[in-house]
Amino acid sequence: MEVYVRLGPGLSQLAGVPRLTVTLEPGATVHDLLSHLRERYPALEAALGSSLPVVRGTSVAGDHPLAPDDEIAFLKPVSGGSAGR
Repeated sequence: MEVYVRLGPGLSQLAGVPRLTVTLEPGATVHDLLSHLRERYPALEAALGSSLPVVRGTSVAGDHPLAPDDEIAFLKPVSGGSAGR
């Protein structure tokens, strides 16, 4: 099955592209996708560990099953800001 991967800022720079099409076995999970990405794009390994996988607008865990034509976004968590402004 094919799934579509959208890489957020920082991740897309490491991979050299903002979007990927990945072919996985039917029944694959987010964890399987992460393994594939780490193998194919070694520069992403460290950054993927702290990224948030999002499917259909919802943050998901590694055991989340993927469906054909799903789009999975990997986003870097945002922190910082100032209180009291």
